[in-house]
Amino acid sequence: MAATPTRNRRKHHYLFMLAGGVISLAITLLIISDDAEAIRSDAQPSVTGDVSSHTTEGTIAAAAHISKPLALPLKNEISSDQADAIIAPPSGKWKSLTVKNGDNLSLIFSRAGLSPQQLHQVLASGKEAKVLTRLFPGDKLRFKTTDDKQLTALSYDIDQTETLHITLRTDDSGRYTASTEKHQIDTRTAHSSGTINSSLFLSAQKAGLSDNLTMELAGIFGWDVDFALDIRKGDSFTVVYEEHYLDGKKLRNGKILAAEFNNRGKSYRAVRYTDSQGNSDYYSPDGKSMRKAFLRTPVEFSRISSRFNLKRKHPVLNKIRAHKGVDYAAPPGTPIRATGDGKIVHRGTKGGYGRTIIIQHGSRYSSLYAHMRSYARGIKHGKRVKQGQVIGYVGSSGLATGPHLHYEFRVNGAVRNPLTVKLPDAAPLAKKYRADFNQKSRPYLAQLNALTRNTLALNE
Repeated sequence: MAATPTRNRRKHHYLFMLAGGVISLAITLLIISDDAEAIRSDAQPSVTGDVSSHTTEGTIAAAAHISKPLALPLKNEISSDQADAIIAPPSGKWKSLTVKNGDNLSLIFSRAGLSPQQLHQVLASGKEAKVLTRLFPGDKLRFKTTDDKQLTALSYDIDQTETLHITLRTDDSGRYTASTEKHQIDTRTAHSSGTINSSLFLSAQKAGLSDNLTMELAGIFGWDVDFALDIRKGDSFTVVYEEHYLDGKKLRNGKILAAEFNNRGKSYRAVRYTDSQGNSDYYSPDGKSMRKAFLRTPVEFSRISSRFNLKRKHPVLNKIRAHKGVDYAAPPGTPIRATGDGKIVHRGTKGGYGRTIIIQHGSRYSSLYAHMRSYARGIKHGKRVKQGQVIGYVGSSGLATGPHLHYEFRVNGAVRNPLTVKLPDAAPLAKKYRADFNQKSRPYLAQLNALTRNTLALNE
């Protein structure tokens, strides 16, 4: 049966609608596909040629015809180590300024062309920067500044082992960061030996010892040897000590580690030992302290001008008057040291003694120091002093023919000859440290033995 004209038109209409729907669907899928490709392209670009891509990590050089996409790190994925690595060094030029007499930080910064605000910011950079408030003439400061007088860095050698660095931060805050760099010090062991011909100082200098080491040597044995009276030609010494180096260059001498002093045929030995509490002192090989409760002499390296003599004729009064102490002739102003720990029970003028200090050492002992020129600062009646502390200075006050110190030593109120009285020992090394002391002192004692043998062989 033949189709009617109406049915044919309806069929054609349906076909047209169907074709239109297919075309619309195809267009939509094409658009989605293009968008997705664009997204992929933005996330992972493909490189097919010679490309240099700069990222916050540095420069990535891509080789030709790379087929694998490059994965670029996002900014928040950079580690702190990487961030530190990309900070550029502070810009500007370095210049050095030397601290002068009367200088302060304000004057120094002004001379460097820097503002008071920058000085304030530097001092606020951290507690390490406070060292800049204690500068001394001759110290050097290095400034790094830009052309517009912006301080970007400051450097100051605190001493031979530490350097202060102050650097402008890179966060645009205008603030600074302070840090202290500690230099690695190399400690070596050295030794020196010598025989005394005229004086300890000259012989020690000839042997290569510094004045400080010589003083330390005398201090170690000063309780057993009177270096103003007992030294004789032919006496000898051997010293094992530290030397400190920085970058192969010697900085200074360190502590004496072990020493031997031969005086009038008698040998004295000492070894430095530091216990677990960090306390250091010198001990004989059997663990006895080299220190005594009292120093033998109150004035270092002076000449004895008058000895203990109960029947001496007084040089000023011109009559027999007991000399109850020892006189040490020394230049005016020579420091006088307390020979032992104690309490000052007299400070002032005392008849012919002139300016005098008397120290009470416990219940049994006392010491007297007379003819002083002046007293040390802070020394007054009732003050406690330590052994070796400077209490005054040599003078000629009272009945004195010249500058000297008159020194007396009393036991239970009775005068004793300071040169010969037996002095009480200080406490020995605690028993709990003896094994450790023996182990650590053994190599030093062996070294002293070898060095002493060599010295004797050279003198034969």
